[in-house]
Amino acid sequence: MEFLWEGLLSITWQQAVMYVVGALLIYLAIEKDYEPSLLLPMGFGAILVNIPGSGALNQFMEGAGETHGIVQWLFETGIEASEAFPLLLFIGIGAMIDFGPLLSNPKMFLFGAAAQFGIFFTIVFAAILGFDIKDAASIGIIGAADGPTSILVSQVLKSNYIGPIAVAAYSYMALVPIIQPAVIKVVTTKKERSIHMAYKPGQVTRFTRIVFPIIVTFVAGLVAPASVSLVGFLMFGNLIRECGCLNSLSETAQNTLANLITLLLGITIAFSMRAEDFVAPQTIMIMALGLFAFVFDTVGGVLFAKILNIFSKTKMNPMIGAAGISAFPMSARVIEKMGVSEDPTNHLLMHAIGANVSGQVASAVAGGIILGFFM
Repeated sequence: MEFLWEGLLSITWQQAVMYVVGALLIYLAIEKDYEPSLLLPMGFGAILVNIPGSGALNQFMEGAGETHGIVQWLFETGIEASEAFPLLLFIGIGAMIDFGPLLSNPKMFLFGAAAQFGIFFTIVFAAILGFDIKDAASIGIIGAADGPTSILVSQVLKSNYIGPIAVAAYSYMALVPIIQPAVIKVVTTKKERSIHMAYKPGQVTRFTRIVFPIIVTFVAGLVAPASVSLVGFLMFGNLIRECGCLNSLSETAQNTLANLITLLLGITIAFSMRAEDFVAPQTIMIMALGLFAFVFDTVGGVLFAKILNIFSKTKMNPMIGAAGISAFPMSARVIEKMGVSEDPTNHLLMHAIGANVSGQVASAVAGGIILGFFM
């Protein structure tokens, strides 16, 4: 009891705040089903690393002295030294993605590009607010709603705020069904949201599906060489899926690999959620700037679709543009649900899926462009 009492007395108010943050993330994961595979490990990890003298950070071993604990070792090995965890996760994500709806309607590529607008706008805004340019660049990428890319960019740029950036990125990914409908309704009219779009799928050959990831990797590498690791691993996972001769490896990448890396990534990123680094005014600013980036990515996609409608005879539903973010497939499902709520016969899912998978590629390229500019 004496040791327990001493331990309780050694808890700082900042650590107490992190216990609340951890409990909140666990609550959102379990009760609200918001990205549970990530928010639950992150929440538990936030508690784990903020226990006074936590052995998860460092331990004293007889004959070896003080050594790194498991969470610190995983962070230094899997994220800090090699960025392996985020990149390996991209293989699993690539294996999950069917680019068929995008390949059958290639103009959806435009929405993936347009929906990255908020990233670069936020970088400028964050720099004006006084953040170091590399920190500002790391904060801006939150707008892509792509957790692994946010972690990778912030780590490569040696940002001082990896923990808050990761929490913001995954939190806003989880909150897509809440944030996007509100934003879309502000910048569209009921008439625009009711626009029907007939889906006429084009024929996508097996050859096209196989060649596509190879060409994307090559082109992205020429345009933004720093994006090769991001785009390349994503496309490698997709090539495993589409080649037709590695079905067992594709299933392993989609399930075993993706689940294992997600689990490790979630609890490992908690190393950067230590109270002394996390509980600071900058964390609140980063959460606000991340929301700003996410909102303006959504707005950018919608406004781009509205601009195209000015010059097009065949009108498209501007909500499709909002699906150009990387939160796949949540954003596409949100657009489908909103379309049906305006008109039960208005199904936009396949169009939205095309824009959504385009956002996966565009966010990785955007991350590479940022690395190319600020490394």
